[in-house]
Amino acid sequence: MEPFGFEKLPEIIRQLFEKVERIEEMVSDLNPADDGSSDLLTVKEAADYLKVSVQSLYSKVSRMEIPVSKPGRRLYFSQSELKNWVSASRRKTASEIIHESQSKSNHLDKKDIFI
Repeated sequence: MEPFGFEKLPEIIRQLFEKVERIEEMVSDLNPADDGSSDLLTVKEAADYLKVSVQSLYSKVSRMEIPVSKPGRRLYFSQSELKNWVSASRRKTASEIIHESQSKSNHLDKKDIFI
């Protein structure tokens, strides 16, 4: 950068502001603003997400049946953890159980059966 006099100071400051604005725009494009799609849910939001009452959700928390975070006095739920929790508690259909039992019985050797 070449030396400048006091008379050029306002123009240099204007150029600096323009450069800072361009940098801010580039940074904001790299980090999109939070549009409310945060993974963390409040108790009410988690109850709505799971389609259960708030009281039912508190019961599950007290019985330690559901993943929850408690930094301080408030409860927070991760939407992705709730989704995994719901998926993991899926019950098998009758046909899946029958198919599973048949495939297990086909793998048993006669020596493995005790009478």
